[in-house]
Amino acid sequence: MKEKNNNESHDMKDLKIQTDFSFDDDLYNIKESLKQQVNDQIEDEQNTSREDDGFNTNNMPNLDDYPKKKKKRTGLKIFIGILTFIILFASFLIFTKPGNRLITKLLANYISSSVNKDDPTTPDVNEQEEVSEYDWNTREIVGRKEDYVTNILLVGIEEIFGGRNTDTMIIASINTRDNTVQLSSLMRDSYVSVPGWKSTKLNAAYAHGGIELLRDTIESNYKIHLDGFVSVNFDSFEKIIDLLGGVEIQLGAKEANYLNTTNYISNKAYRNVKEGINLLNGNQALGYCRVRKVPTYDGVNNDFGRTLRQRRLLNAIFEKYKNQGIIQLVNTTNTCLGYVKTNLSTGQIEKLLNAMLEINVSTIGMKSIPIEGAYEAPKRYENTTWPILLDWDANIIDLYKSIYGDTDEEALNHLSTIKTTLQ
Repeated sequence: MKEKNNNESHDMKDLKIQTDFSFDDDLYNIKESLKQQVNDQIEDEQNTSREDDGFNTNNMPNLDDYPKKKKKRTGLKIFIGILTFIILFASFLIFTKPGNRLITKLLANYISSSVNKDDPTTPDVNEQEEVSEYDWNTREIVGRKEDYVTNILLVGIEEIFGGRNTDTMIIASINTRDNTVQLSSLMRDSYVSVPGWKSTKLNAAYAHGGIELLRDTIESNYKIHLDGFVSVNFDSFEKIIDLLGGVEIQLGAKEANYLNTTNYISNKAYRNVKEGINLLNGNQALGYCRVRKVPTYDGVNNDFGRTLRQRRLLNAIFEKYKNQGIIQLVNTTNTCLGYVKTNLSTGQIEKLLNAMLEINVSTIGMKSIPIEGAYEAPKRYENTTWPILLDWDANIIDLYKSIYGDTDEEALNHLSTIKTTLQ
């Protein structure tokens, strides 16, 4: 057994050496080799046919005079040669790093050309204004930034009675050093300092200045760098869920009763959920992730319960999406991209795809900020009703530990350094 393992180890090393090659050189070599093989096969077949039929090479007949059986045999060999090339090329794409990079490059260009690149700003901001990729990528770094972590702000926009509020704010963090993906929900009632405005609840930042002011607010308060955003409004969210064929969500008795007796599920025909596992359609799922007046099936209440529902729903989407067949997956992706808005560049999308490919994520970490025991929720604070007052140091240290994989000491040192830099 030990000898077998050693052999497997040598095989893996040999495989690694074989896959570390230039895409252009090896693809050219494969094509030339196969072309030569096909030409040799054709020539051999022609020579054999001439000998069998007594052809004089000095008086060679037209190829149209060859027996049909000989032509079919030659055509079959050409077909086999082409098929061999296709199999080798597909193996190259699937099993080598250069091949994977080619796939992700093509996919990144497709995604970048399909998503909406405009800024989902508030009505009082010029609707033609676009978010500048340049500004997001080269501006002054305010919060913590590490090369091995990409932080994407996920925003769910509520558009009711002409208003545009951020009902959902989640930081998706891809850590390529520790091979983790983390979803960190930010409570919309968190009391924060808004640059250029007075301190207020976090969800008010977007109403005052769109996605860029929301970004600045999060970075300056939570002390992390955001690399880009992805947003979706409620109507598009429903359509995406329906395209996936619904998602499976567990409901408690109180949740089911609340959804069936209120307008959170806006279509009355769908107010028929039950306690236990439900396959929720888009309209039902949207109502579910907005509930905060009753606890979750495991007893989490208020806005903590709502953000937990949102993370559970995102995880259910992830599970449903990754389990689709390849044809269905391509069709779903193609349609869903039109509902999403982002400022991520093609290069950033390619980087994320490569990271997800190497991480091979099977589960997603989930948490809510503020953490338990590191906040207060008074009825009123500085003319703001029911704000959530965070113990910022405790929450940022916890955020650093989950996103960047820090120890307590490392997180504290990073926070101290950033605070000193910003003074």
